[in-house]
Amino acid sequence: MTTAELVFSRGTLTLNRPGTGDPTLRAWDAADELLLEAALDAAAAFDDPRVLILDDQFGVLALGLSVLSPTVVSDSAVLPAALANNASLNPAFAAAEPVYSWINPPPGPFDLVVLRIPRQADYLAWLLRWLNSVMTDSGVLLAGGMIKHLPSKSVDVFAEAVQTEEVLPARKKARAIRCRKGTATLADWPGAWKGYALAGQNGGVDVEALPAVFAREKLDIGSRLLLPHVAQAVSTLQAGGSVLDLACGNGVLGLAALAERGDLLFGFSDVSSQAVLSARHNVERAFPEARAVFSHYDGIDQAAGPFDLILLNPPFHEGGVVGDHIALRLFEQASGSLKPGGSLLMVGNRHLGYHRSLRRYFSSVDQLDASPKFVVFRASNR
Repeated sequence: MTTAELVFSRGTLTLNRPGTGDPTLRAWDAADELLLEAALDAAAAFDDPRVLILDDQFGVLALGLSVLSPTVVSDSAVLPAALANNASLNPAFAAAEPVYSWINPPPGPFDLVVLRIPRQADYLAWLLRWLNSVMTDSGVLLAGGMIKHLPSKSVDVFAEAVQTEEVLPARKKARAIRCRKGTATLADWPGAWKGYALAGQNGGVDVEALPAVFAREKLDIGSRLLLPHVAQAVSTLQAGGSVLDLACGNGVLGLAALAERGDLLFGFSDVSSQAVLSARHNVERAFPEARAVFSHYDGIDQAAGPFDLILLNPPFHEGGVVGDHIALRLFEQASGSLKPGGSLLMVGNRHLGYHRSLRRYFSSVDQLDASPKFVVFRASNR
C-alpha cells in the first residue's frame, strides 16, 4: 500500500491505496478534491440532506463527507475493505456502513449525489438514468473526474439524461459539473443490456452484460484464444469437479465450460457487481440447472475453494492505472486455491511477461498457445 495525506477544508485525511507499492499512486486525485469541496458547499443549501456517493475509489469521498452521513454505492468490491482500512487511519472521520453495490442498491430519495464519472460512456448513461429514479425533484448531482479519463461523448451523455446546471472551474486537470435530475429512465433505455452469441460445438449461447462490464458487445480477442483450451481442460475433469471463472466479466469462460460439462460445480467471481449480475443472468438463462455460485469479491473468496480448475483473463488496468499488479494478486490467490493436481488456465497480454510472474507462484508453467498480442498458459503446483 502507498500512504499520503490529503488536506482539505475539514481537516487532513491519511489515506492508503491498496494493491500497489508505487509511491506515485495515491488513493485520491484532483477530481476527488474538487468534488469534496463542491459537495460540502452544496450541502449547506439543504436542511439535513440525504447524501449519496457513487463509485468512490478508495474511500476519500465517503470519509471526507462523513459529516453528511452519506450512503455509499460502489460497483467495485475493492471499496469496502479500502474504506474500512482508511477509516481506521482517520478515527475523526466516521466511515459509512454498509457499502452497497448494484446487487443490493439502496432506495432513494436523495437530495445530493456525488458521482465519480466512469470511463465507460454506457455505464455513465446507465448511472444517470438510475439516478433520475432516486433523486428528489430539488436534488443536486455533482459529477466529476479527471479530464483525460472522461468518456469522449460525456457531454452528450449528460445532455440526454439530466439537466446540466453549471460547469465548475477546472482544477489540476479535473472537471466537475452540477446537474439536476432529468426524465430519462432505465425502463425506456435500450442500452442497459448488450451482448453477442457465443458459438460452440454443443450449440450457441447468448451472452449479455450490463454497461460496467468489459467487452460486453463482442468477444474479446484474448478470450477467443483461450476458449478452445477451456473445452480441452474441462473434458479431463472428473464428474463433480469444481471450476472457478475468476474475474468472470459476463461469464463467457465459465459459460463455455458449462456448455461442455454440465456435471461440474461452477463459481463465478468478479470485482464488479455488474459483472456478477451479468454472469448470473447469462448462466440462469442458458443453463438453469447449473450448480453455480456467484461472488462479488476482490479476487478469490477462500471459503469458496479449493478448485480443480481456475479460468482467468486478468484485467490489466484499474481506473487509469495500467499494469500487472492486479494479475499478480490473482496469481497468488489462485496458487493457494487449487486442489492437488489442479491448474490455472489463463490468457494474458504478451507484453506483460506473465510467463515470468506465474513462476513466482507455480512450480509448473506451460505455454499452450500464442498470438501477436496474447499468450495462453497453464500453471500448476505439481
